[in-house]
Amino acid sequence: MPFYQKRGEIPNKRHIQFRDDSGNLYWEELISREGFSHVYSNVYHIHPPTAVEAVGEMKKIKLNSADQTHRHHHIRTANVSSNGDAISSRIPLFFNSDVVISKAHVTDSMTSLYRNGHADEVLFIHHGSGTFKSNFGNMDLKPGDYVVLPRGVIWQIDVTDPMRVLVTESTSPVETPTRYRNKFGQLLEHSPFAERDFRTPDFIAPVTDTPIEVEVKLQNGIQTYGYEHHPFDIVGWDGYYYPYIFNINDFMPITGKIHQPPPVHQTFQGQGFVICSFVPRLFDYHSESVPAPYAHSNVDSDEILYYVEGNFMSRKGIEEESISYHPMGLPHGPQPGKIEESLGAKETNELAVMIDTFNPLNMTEAALSIDNKDYPYSWKES
Repeated sequence: MPFYQKRGEIPNKRHIQFRDDSGNLYWEELISREGFSHVYSNVYHIHPPTAVEAVGEMKKIKLNSADQTHRHHHIRTANVSSNGDAISSRIPLFFNSDVVISKAHVTDSMTSLYRNGHADEVLFIHHGSGTFKSNFGNMDLKPGDYVVLPRGVIWQIDVTDPMRVLVTESTSPVETPTRYRNKFGQLLEHSPFAERDFRTPDFIAPVTDTPIEVEVKLQNGIQTYGYEHHPFDIVGWDGYYYPYIFNINDFMPITGKIHQPPPVHQTFQGQGFVICSFVPRLFDYHSESVPAPYAHSNVDSDEILYYVEGNFMSRKGIEEESISYHPMGLPHGPQPGKIEESLGAKETNELAVMIDTFNPLNMTEAALSIDNKDYPYSWKES
């Protein structure tokens, strides 16, 4: 990822005159990463995309770290106090200089547009459905979708059924794992997914409603802008920069004769973190294999595991929407009895999302308020 896409009408060359049937010039906009040195798309507007008619107040956002004890945590995110649209419902739970991890219980459709100006986003749709609308086109949302949003994409979500969403904001680009791509960027044969698994935007007719508000997320808050023209007034675009969706159920697990380590489940990467997908799969086929994972001292990473559905065979007392947080510096692994219980098992039906960060995470008060304080003692044999 990415790969070339083309939608709507575009001229046969970049940066040349492109006119409508009345002879009016379309407005070309280059949307690019790393200045002019990385992926980009060229989009063509009916009106100038720069026409701001009002600048609103900055709505300050400050993430505060809770005074947390260094221990394992079990966060029951189903109990988080959250409602509103896909932006206002976000409750930050963990953060560091690389990522912010939030939970959102999305009950309302968005009435304004939104763009993150300083971070890429990954929205994992746990429950619910809706329509994702953007300046690149529309995509239907369903459970299991990872919605990958490069910074700068302008979007909104209309809710069909209320959604439960795990949100990851990244200060760096979110990409597929480097080891699964060839020098041209194509996903390799041994990758657990391929380009045909990605859903890309369906082109829609230009939107000409005016004016419209766009909320721009920055490091320290959200700045509102009033635009004279709707930014979805696009007649065509092409390039390598756009939002896309990968569904967790399309991840093809890599299995082996003995237990495979978590990197085989990696789905995305960013600076300072990875996202992995645990999906239904066959267990190891060595005659003496131990299907349950071995205890692990994660000395260089914090581990967030978000439980989606199924039988979580290495742990007890875990429910859907739970997050287990195992910080660096402490071993973690199966609870007593779970290794013996796994012997002879042929497959698992678990579904979970793991986020490993390589810098320590801070917890918020919202996370601590739904924490199971007895979780650190869940490995006791008595």
